[in-house]
Amino acid sequence: MTDEKTEPQAQPQGENRPRRSRRPFRNRPPRTERPEGENSAQTEGEKNQGERPARDNRPPRDNRRDNRPPRDNRPPRDNRPPRDNRPPRSDRPEGEEGANETETNRSGRDRGRGGRRGAPSAPIDGNLRDFVAKNQDAHRSRLNPHFKLDLNSNDKVRITPLGGLGEIGGNITVIETENEAIVIDIGMSFPDEEMHGVDILVPDFTYLREIRKKIVAVIITHAHEDHIGGVPYFFKEMQFPIYGTPLPLAMIGNKFDEHHMRDFRRYFNPIVKRVPYKIGNDFEIEWMHMTHSIIDSSSLAITTRAGTIIHTGDFKIDHTPVDGYTADLHRLAHYGEKGVLCLLSDSTNSYNKDWTPSELTVAPGFDRIFAKAEGRIIMSTFSSNIHRVYQAILAGIKYGRKVCVIGRSMERNLEVCMQYDYIKLPKNIFIDAEEANRMSDKDVLIVTTGSQGEPSSALFRMAIGEHRHIKIKPTDLIVLSARAIPGNEGSISGMLNYLQRSGARVANDRDIHVSGHASMEEQKLMLRLTNPKFFLPVHGEYNHIMKHRDTAVSCGIPERNILLMSDGDCIEVSTKMMRKAKTVKTGKTYIDNQNNHQIEDDIVIDRQKMASEGMVVLVAQVSSADSHLLSKPLVTSFGLVADRHDKAFAQEMEDVLEHFLLNMKPGLIENPKALENDLRQIVRKHIYRKMKKYPLIVPHVFVM
Repeated sequence: MTDEKTEPQAQPQGENRPRRSRRPFRNRPPRTERPEGENSAQTEGEKNQGERPARDNRPPRDNRRDNRPPRDNRPPRDNRPPRDNRPPRSDRPEGEEGANETETNRSGRDRGRGGRRGAPSAPIDGNLRDFVAKNQDAHRSRLNPHFKLDLNSNDKVRITPLGGLGEIGGNITVIETENEAIVIDIGMSFPDEEMHGVDILVPDFTYLREIRKKIVAVIITHAHEDHIGGVPYFFKEMQFPIYGTPLPLAMIGNKFDEHHMRDFRRYFNPIVKRVPYKIGNDFEIEWMHMTHSIIDSSSLAITTRAGTIIHTGDFKIDHTPVDGYTADLHRLAHYGEKGVLCLLSDSTNSYNKDWTPSELTVAPGFDRIFAKAEGRIIMSTFSSNIHRVYQAILAGIKYGRKVCVIGRSMERNLEVCMQYDYIKLPKNIFIDAEEANRMSDKDVLIVTTGSQGEPSSALFRMAIGEHRHIKIKPTDLIVLSARAIPGNEGSISGMLNYLQRSGARVANDRDIHVSGHASMEEQKLMLRLTNPKFFLPVHGEYNHIMKHRDTAVSCGIPERNILLMSDGDCIEVSTKMMRKAKTVKTGKTYIDNQNNHQIEDDIVIDRQKMASEGMVVLVAQVSSADSHLLSKPLVTSFGLVADRHDKAFAQEMEDVLEHFLLNMKPGLIENPKALENDLRQIVRKHIYRKMKKYPLIVPHVFVM
């Protein structure tokens, strides 16, 4: 077979080399007798080098295999049609080889490298390739929020968390423009074991006092205590309009009643979800329904001149909630399509890789446990998880049990939800604690608080035998439908020990509790729906928000557009940048829940010191004339030395006091306050040298 003469340099490299024929023998002229003009196996460079010497010792190439039978019955190469429907090379227009043909052959060769040698390459449709590029541009456009924002805007917004970071609970965030500010949630948290006599912690409101004139509203996402528990303490100092859905406002109203602040209900502004509300001059806020472990939860779309900020609140994506009201993913996607400047998203469950189960999955577990119970059932869960309580009550009704609700917060929350038709239950199923004691055990279901082992809770008092009406029996079944909040493991374990010593059986199976927070996959869905330019993970300890940061990076948010905040960090955001502007004062205020009053910091410090180091009280009478002791000093110690060593310790302190009076500064006797301070330092140093302790020293020196 011969080819028409073409320009050798236009052919793809390697295409013009002769291939050893594996087809049936056919006579071809020897190399040296090739007709002039055939250059398919001879390049211009070969012509310039002259004729090669003949290889006389070998037969002609075409006669080497004349004794081999044909490999198959394929027709000779010269008589076969072309591999495809392309015209022969000689018929193509001049100059086309260097463009379309070369590109086609190369791309076809690249695609066919992994297949059979010499496989035909598919032709490329230039029009389709153009549309591939157009679709890629469309993907880049929809996935890059940068181009959806108003890049000509120079407006900025500041985001400052005052609680909820580095901890679980105590959530409060301030969002402010140049002239106005809003406060999102005012939550409480629980003290640790070293905060003696402290019942709850609320955020330090110092920064809110500084910007008091800028605040236009308090915005509530949902009714959990870690989001509304601090509202009454804030309103005792400052009052502003408070916006939220009906259930959170109703529960805040109950708190106002407890604190004798009923008049502050006039600040309530209930809202309708999916309706934007103009708040002040700089904010427009829309509440979007979100599923969580409490009814009537919301995410927020906060629109400012700088752009839209999405605050998720606490959330999970439950496609089969108990009330049928699924998360409003459509509105989240709507704002994501318009363009989101910044996303603040819940990080509590960021280590969980599995999708958070639906609340409905708890019902079969309750049914299985209740069907086997022969005595009383005492079910404990979070008082705010009304849908969990509702499913337990339905299971109790199914097996013919009456319901006794014990615990002030449980009673109040259930009553509010029934009053406002969030759940519907017949009133004749409820009995009080005294009536429950008169009924047969197999006909009673007790729903109570105390799943976290709180010492003041109803279940804990039942466990230690101090509840007025309910005593634990060996036939009782205790159902704990809650997971341990980090830090509460010790108290829960102690309560379980008391319950099991009483002979009761405890059920805390995995299938009777589900989380109310989004796992990693749900966090990814939130990130993809809102598609923010900047991302600030919130609500959780530092390791939680760091893990959430990694999830966001995997979803396409550049790491430079993510900041890991701490309480007090003031983050400035605009369409062009995000940076930390400053740090403001934050902290906790200690609250005694018995009288709803604040406990000063120095009181808590003194309690901690007394608990860990002990206390020494020293009373002495000193002569003003010669600075000598008038009588034997009175020395009392607490938590420092054993009772049998009290006399020896008192004698030791008397020696220290006499030595101090003998060597004190001239004129110090005339200033009793300075005298007591110096004596305190001397006694503290002496005790530390002897016992390596820093007790609380209380000296009283009477100069006479």
